[in-house]
Amino acid sequence: MAEVAAKINATITAGRLTDAEVYWRTLQPWLLESGYQLRERFQPDWTPSWLKSKKRAMSSPDGIWLFSGQLIDAVKLEDDSRVALKKFRKSVHPFEEDISKYLSSEPLASDPRNHCVPILETLYPPGDEDTVILVMPLLRAYDSPRFDTVGEVMDCFRQLFEGLQFMHERHVAHRDINANNFMLDGRNLYPSGYHPLSPKETYDLTHVAKHLTRTQLPPKYYIIDFGISRRYKPEDCPPLEPPIEGGDRTVPEFQTSDEPRDPFPTDVYYAGNFIRQQFLEGHPLLASVRGREGFEFMRPLINDMVQDDPSKRPTMNEVLQRFEEITSSLSAVRLRSRVVPRTDSALKGFLLTFPHWWRKASYIIRRLPAVPSAPRPVV
Repeated sequence: MAEVAAKINATITAGRLTDAEVYWRTLQPWLLESGYQLRERFQPDWTPSWLKSKKRAMSSPDGIWLFSGQLIDAVKLEDDSRVALKKFRKSVHPFEEDISKYLSSEPLASDPRNHCVPILETLYPPGDEDTVILVMPLLRAYDSPRFDTVGEVMDCFRQLFEGLQFMHERHVAHRDINANNFMLDGRNLYPSGYHPLSPKETYDLTHVAKHLTRTQLPPKYYIIDFGISRRYKPEDCPPLEPPIEGGDRTVPEFQTSDEPRDPFPTDVYYAGNFIRQQFLEGHPLLASVRGREGFEFMRPLINDMVQDDPSKRPTMNEVLQRFEEITSSLSAVRLRSRVVPRTDSALKGFLLTFPHWWRKASYIIRRLPAVPSAPRPVV
């Protein structure tokens, strides 16, 4: 692994593209004709800026390389909006295009409970019948920026549960819910924008990107990546599918048997384990993910969602009903309290307390809801 990292670093420092990036540079003229402008780094006549300025490559906007050749950011020339382009092979993920487009179609797209990432356009590279490129809004990690209040987190939970309930009602199982596949539309939270691959910084990497809080401007969260999702006919439910490993490899029913399983209770486990790892107990393999303080009131519901026996897990309808009961039982004081990651030092917590109280007072004066309400999807 260290050798691979060293090789990539040497490639970037020398002003060359990685093998995965060469694909996008080759496709750049066709993408431009299709209405999408890639960053300077991928232009045919690109000259690395740091070779003249003597800056480090990673300190230069055109020096930040793609971490995954599957995804790239672009500007949609029609409205100057920033989008993400995702490529995949139909031979590997034969259902992804149809499911993605189905969940983005009307009247589903106008349903405020739909938290599936919108597909703005589908592109087909010339001379390559196996590759599909999906155009989507540019999203960022679900927890970036930091949560300010417990109420903001509850809104995040609600949108996750609501989105999965919406999919299940339409007989679509996601099969890969995890922290990487649940994201945030930060376009409104960051009015001056941010660098797509360095989202805490401005596009030119000269300043920290300023943002609003989720209470000030409620964001929309999206479920992404339908590569291993499946859509079923009502008469074929409950379906049975062979186990398939996604990003979360802790599913109890997959540990001891290859027996086909109903994927819908597995989705419930994924959603519950996401909250268990990110907010309650922490991730067993990632020292940087140790959860947050103050969410023990979610424990009974989450424990039921992650039961070993899939038949004992609640449905997403039941999950959402119990969640709303939990939310309504919390006081405004609790909902407006500060979210404290367990990885924060005592000093950091002290320094963040006073700005939080100032914002909290302004929220109350302005009568902003303790639990933000997300707007309808922007397509």
